[in-house]
Amino acid sequence: MGDGERQYFDLLTFLGFGELKITEVVIDNPSLRVDDYFKLLLEVEKDLPKCVETLNRISDFKADENDLENLKKVKTLLEGTGFKKTAVVVDDIIKARKSGRVDVAADSAKGIVNDFIKLQARIKASKKTAAADDSSIKEAGMQFLEEACALLAQEETTRKLRILAVDDSPVMLNTISSVLSETYKVYTMPKPELVEKFLGQITPDLILLDYEMPGINGFELIPVIRNFEELKKTPIIFLTSMGTMEHVSAAAKLGACDFIVKPFQGDNLQEKIAKHIVRKKITY
Repeated sequence: MGDGERQYFDLLTFLGFGELKITEVVIDNPSLRVDDYFKLLLEVEKDLPKCVETLNRISDFKADENDLENLKKVKTLLEGTGFKKTAVVVDDIIKARKSGRVDVAADSAKGIVNDFIKLQARIKASKKTAAADDSSIKEAGMQFLEEACALLAQEETTRKLRILAVDDSPVMLNTISSVLSETYKVYTMPKPELVEKFLGQITPDLILLDYEMPGINGFELIPVIRNFEELKKTPIIFLTSMGTMEHVSAAAKLGACDFIVKPFQGDNLQEKIAKHIVRKKITY
C-alpha cells in the first residue's frame, strides 16, 4: 500500500457474514467508530496466518507456551470484531491445552484450521484501498459503527434481490440473465470451481444450479454452498434436463428446494423463483 492510500473494508459484505455478530461489538463498545473497527479487522487479518500455523502445531502436538499466547491474542481480536462463536472455539482449545487434554486440543485445532483459512480469505476479499484524502471514505470512517450498520441495513431493504446462476452453458446463462435481469440482480457463473470464492464476497438470495457440469456437478456444489453460515437456508433450484423422480428426490435430500427442467419457459422460471426467493434481513 502506498503512502497516499488507506485501507478500509466493505462493511456491507461483513454484515452478510453469518458467523459475525456486530451487534455484540456495538453493545460492548457503543462509541466505536467505523475506522477503529476497521483497524481491528486489519489486526485480525494480519494475525490469522500465524494463528493457522499455531493450530497446525497444536494438532501435531508441537505447540508451546508462545503458541498459546498467540491464540489468546487472536481470541481477543475475534471477540472485539464480533466473531465470538469462533473465539469460543479458540478459548476451548486454550483451556484444553492448559488442563493437559492435549488430544482434545489437537482434535479441535485440526477441525477448525480450514475455517480460519476461509475466514482469512473472506476478510482479505472484503478489503478495499482508497486515496488517503478521499473525503467520502474519511466521513464514513468517522461514523459510529452502530449508525453505519443501521443505515446499510435500511438500504438493503430496497436493493434488487440477488440471484446466482451456475451453469457451464453460456447460452443458458444468457437466457437466464435476459429473463430475470429486469427484476433481479443476476450473477452468472460458467465455472463451478469458482463458486466458493464468489460466495466469499457476495451473498445471493437464491441460487440456480445446473445438475450436469464438468469437474464439479450441482450435487457436489451444495455442501460447498451450505458451508457458509449465511447460506445454510438459501433457496437452491436445480436446473436439469433429467426431471425423473430419482433426481428430484436426490436434490431434495441434498437441500434443494425445487427443480426446473431444461429447456424451460421464462414465465415458468419467474414463477419458481418468486415462490422461493426471500430477502434476508441483515442483523448487525
